[in-house]
Amino acid sequence: MVEMKTENNLSWLLEWYHNQCDEDWEHGNGIKIGTMDNPGWYLKININGTELENKQFEIVDINNSENDWVYCSIKDDLFQGFCGPLNLPEVIQIFCKWIEYK
Repeated sequence: MVEMKTENNLSWLLEWYHNQCDEDWEHGNGIKIGTMDNPGWYLKININGTELENKQFEIVDINNSENDWVYCSIKDDLFQGFCGPLNLPEVIQIFCKWIEYK
């Protein structure tokens, strides 16, 4: 497994997105980042049409406290990460490490 520093994860995600853009994928797929009202964040990445389509993913479910939690899964070719208000970098790191793990 490739170790990545948290501060590099956003740059890594930007590069991954750019590499998927082939004048087709980006029109029906992509990345969505938003906030939730509990409070928290979500990260949704459509992996349809990528090398990740059939890659196994183990659900990540971390509950440290009301504001420190992460839940990530794959459903219908969609990586879904939900987390507490300060955990978005952790969700991005989970996605990055999943891709890099051979």
